[in-house]
Amino acid sequence: MSVTIHHIETLLPPYAYRQEFARDRMMRWLPDRRTQRLIRGIYNRSGIETRYSVLPDFVPGAQPVLFNEDAEGRMVEPTTEPRNRQYAKWSRILGVDVARNAINNAAGFRPKEITHVITVSCTGFCNPGLDLEIIRELELADTVERYQIGFMGCYAAFPALRMARQFCLACPDAVVLIVCLELCSLHLQLREEPDSLLANALFADGAAAAVVSARVPFPGRPSLEIHAFSSALAPDSEGDMTWSIGDRGFDIRLSSYVPDIIAASISGMVDRIMASGRWDRRSVGTWAVHPGGRSIVDKVQQELDLAVGQLEDSRAVLRDFGNMSSATILFVLRRILMRPEMDGERRHPVLAMAFGPGLTLEAAMMERLPGEAVPALSGGRANAETDPS
Repeated sequence: MSVTIHHIETLLPPYAYRQEFARDRMMRWLPDRRTQRLIRGIYNRSGIETRYSVLPDFVPGAQPVLFNEDAEGRMVEPTTEPRNRQYAKWSRILGVDVARNAINNAAGFRPKEITHVITVSCTGFCNPGLDLEIIRELELADTVERYQIGFMGCYAAFPALRMARQFCLACPDAVVLIVCLELCSLHLQLREEPDSLLANALFADGAAAAVVSARVPFPGRPSLEIHAFSSALAPDSEGDMTWSIGDRGFDIRLSSYVPDIIAASISGMVDRIMASGRWDRRSVGTWAVHPGGRSIVDKVQQELDLAVGQLEDSRAVLRDFGNMSSATILFVLRRILMRPEMDGERRHPVLAMAFGPGLTLEAAMMERLPGEAVPALSGGRANAETDPS
């Protein structure tokens, strides 16, 4: 029995901002000249053009919600409580909408058929939370099983997909809804340490949802059949990527050594997952690599000797949206589902992977099944009028 991702939906918050504007704003808030040189270099080499936020604070001329300035133009850092209050509000708004879109646009599925809901997030907490809100607003059955994967970081979509596959293998009638939602912009930190400056330059907000089941895919619609998973821990790297709760938001440590650590461990993980089936590196034309940053994608490409086009989707997601933590890999996989040049009769092997605190590496071997992508099903963006504040 095979298990399939039938549809992936994505949703962006209402406020878009250019990377150069964020760069200049950070340089104004951190006036030390050495720090400004670091900021300029980090932002200019990020590979990011646009990011999105639930906050209007990063849009030129907008009235800020969290990151206010004093009379001298210095940013007054908010404490954790108001940041999390914004998370509680916006996670319900975006999470419910992306879940609704995923079910409505997954051909052949109805809300009452959902048996399991898995929510994934590491950028805030509230209870009752998003899982209950989805069930209530979408009128799912009150017998739905609910699971929350929290605080695992950028690789957390993989445990969710693995869990969904196990549910479907154990119960062929299971229909699993996965929702990954991250509001990273709430945790901007005004610090001069390079780790903090790098995090500020990369992370953004976004939501994605996937419908997974063991049903035969709907005729004519592309899907992703899930075959195998692989996990690995990079040795002696626990301190190079960390995520903890501080008095002024969540504190991230993102060492500049992370790309090299990933590169040193990735070949072994890829070889293990290839050995589990009929694949080798030459048979995989498309690689869905979590674009944690430009240097990470570059290192993966170099270490695995991949052609530029094989990481096109990862680089495009980084360029257009930034790093949205756990939701990012679903944005990449959605692009692969929607690529018209992959339509036809042939199956396309896809190797997906992501990285996070630990330092943890996760991978999944999939195949894109034939189908014709529907142009109308493009990822959406919340309207600014959605903001109830």
